[in-house]
Amino acid sequence: MTTATIQTRPEVEKVLQKAHEGNRLEFDEAMALFDADFLELGRAANHQCQQLHPNDIVTFLIDLNLNYTNVCVTLCKFCAFYRHEGDVDGYLLSNDEILAKVEAMVALGGTQVLLQGGHHPRLGLDYYVKLTRQIKERFSVQMHSYSAAEIHHMASVSKVTLREAITELKLAGLDSIPGGGAEILTDRVRNEISPLKISADEWFEVMEIAHELGMYTTATMMFGSIETLEERMQHLFRVREHQDRTGKFRAFIPWSFSPKETELENIQMTGGFDYLRMLAISRLVLDNFKNVQAGWVTEGHKVCQLGLSFGANDVGGVLMEERVISATGLKYETTVEQVLRMIRKAGKFPAQRNTKYDILRLYR
Repeated sequence: MTTATIQTRPEVEKVLQKAHEGNRLEFDEAMALFDADFLELGRAANHQCQQLHPNDIVTFLIDLNLNYTNVCVTLCKFCAFYRHEGDVDGYLLSNDEILAKVEAMVALGGTQVLLQGGHHPRLGLDYYVKLTRQIKERFSVQMHSYSAAEIHHMASVSKVTLREAITELKLAGLDSIPGGGAEILTDRVRNEISPLKISADEWFEVMEIAHELGMYTTATMMFGSIETLEERMQHLFRVREHQDRTGKFRAFIPWSFSPKETELENIQMTGGFDYLRMLAISRLVLDNFKNVQAGWVTEGHKVCQLGLSFGANDVGGVLMEERVISATGLKYETTVEQVLRMIRKAGKFPAQRNTKYDILRLYR
């Protein structure tokens, strides 16, 4: 992974001041942030976060992150989760199993269902439409499900257009689309680590159509594999440009790559300093995003807590189930009580939200 061009201290301080004042950064200016003093960068990002969220409220939601199948034909090099059809440890949950897990989440006060899985070779659009409709008819939940790559795959299996697929899913009750599958949105990286997956342009095409149909989505970044710092920034700028046009990304969620048990396991996992720097840079570059999320699933509770001083205003979901990251051996778990404690110890006020970022309960 290459580093940014070293900037002189006066140049970096000038960029930090510009960002602190809320002015939009150009690409070369944003690249200078990789050379900024770590704590000064954090302060600038925290200042911008406070301008958007002046009440020191940090949000979370109670959700079900359910990986309904691990059978996948995409075979991404960064993934330890996928299995081939016919593998003894491959699985596909039945609709009844999924509905039972949703029911358990609702009983605990959960409001969001996040379904994500492998690209199963035999699951077409009808399967997802039926499942979505069953969940929405039985439960009052937000369906924030199916990544852009999954939607592209189901449309391909069923030989329908993306617009037809997204329209059918929306009619069945799909409320919004998660940003998973973005990884790094440059084709050099994608061609290397996930050559069978959708391209960067195809990821944006799914989001474009969803936004045109009135749906909201999120955007993500998985960093720390083979990308350069310039490619990380290209990712941020493409997302920012799309948000300028549609305004329908609700949040940005960066997380670091976990290499263990993957084909890229010789790559050293990026550390907390790199994560916090990337989080702060995301807040300063993505000036048209209201919400930036710090994650505990890949980073752990302590780094997530520090992220609340580096530009983040949200800590995501109290996940009832998650198998993709845990397949790499990296497994963190949490409870509502732990999340409340984490947020309070950061000097913030915790609040439960829904998918739309409406506050459901404020804890003082």
